[in-house]
Amino acid sequence: MNEVHITFMQRALALAKQANGRTSPNPLVGAVIVKDGKVIGEGYHQKAGTPHAEIHALNAAGENAKGATLYTNLEPCCHWGRTPPCTAAVIQAGIANVYIAEVDPNPSVAGKGIRQLQKAGIRVQAGICTQAAAELNEVHRKYIQTGTPFVILKTAMSLDGKIATTSGESQWITSEASRQRGHEIRDVVDAILVGRGTVARDNPALTTRLQDREGQDATRIVLDSHGRTPTDARIFNVESSADVIVAVTPDAPMANVKALEKAGAEVVTTPAAHGNQVCFKSLMEILGKREITSVLIEGGGEINASAIAAGIVDKVMCFVAPKLIGGRNAPGPIGGEGVSSLKDVPHLQRISITPMPDADFLIEGYLSKSP
Repeated sequence: MNEVHITFMQRALALAKQANGRTSPNPLVGAVIVKDGKVIGEGYHQKAGTPHAEIHALNAAGENAKGATLYTNLEPCCHWGRTPPCTAAVIQAGIANVYIAEVDPNPSVAGKGIRQLQKAGIRVQAGICTQAAAELNEVHRKYIQTGTPFVILKTAMSLDGKIATTSGESQWITSEASRQRGHEIRDVVDAILVGRGTVARDNPALTTRLQDREGQDATRIVLDSHGRTPTDARIFNVESSADVIVAVTPDAPMANVKALEKAGAEVVTTPAAHGNQVCFKSLMEILGKREITSVLIEGGGEINASAIAAGIVDKVMCFVAPKLIGGRNAPGPIGGEGVSSLKDVPHLQRISITPMPDADFLIEGYLSKSP
């Protein structure tokens, strides 16, 4: 592939990434318009309901767009949604060539935009920086193909696999830099999920606190089979406009449900799973219908184990601190009953290890049984 095409596509990807966490339920898209080897217009999709990347780039290019080349990381849309189809605008502007990194992953749309452009006489080529484009929009791909959120399980532990001491002390195992990275992750997801035990024990606000800029707070979700989350918890009283959802089972007393609703929560009910737990799969379907496309699990060992057992986890992010806590009763990041045979152990693929400041490191990978 021509290095020039790769360079312009990488620019489109970089533009798209600027809106990370801000376009849900839409994908991240950047667009660059080039004529005579020079960029004459560029832009990116900034928020659902606002103009798409191609429109921003075409507006910047103006009349010069005629005969120019468009680079975009995702196939231009060809249907009416919150905004008009981009293919019509590209055709009307007189664009001569279109280079695309990734075909639209929506099975009902894939390829239709390309065919519309080709029918209008525009030369189209797809497949430039495809892997980078797919990784950029991994959340959207999962959501658009399944109707359920992309789920990240995040945990932090000592080198010997402990998330707390034998007395339950856990603040803080990892460094300030690692915790700040955790807030950066919160800033780009639609929802954060914890169990009732985490709320009762740590009383977290579950908000986003960044050092260099203002972040956005995700929807806070609490798994609470019987609806016993304290109504004076910080998630109900901290200054944040983010919603609070408490997921319960049918066994939750109506008095508890009413108290939670009065405190400001939306209470949703799922069928009871093993041990009268909230059913993860049903909850993910509920969240998907609310256009929540990504969920960050920040629970304890039991929540983590249940999520993995339910098969909903796509990605794992584990911060590891070079500390040895010890203690046979000190909890680890994955509780539950565990598996009896190593052949049944879920494992991570496409693993990356990133050193963090202050000697921590971050291990990331995708669960082998993820969609």
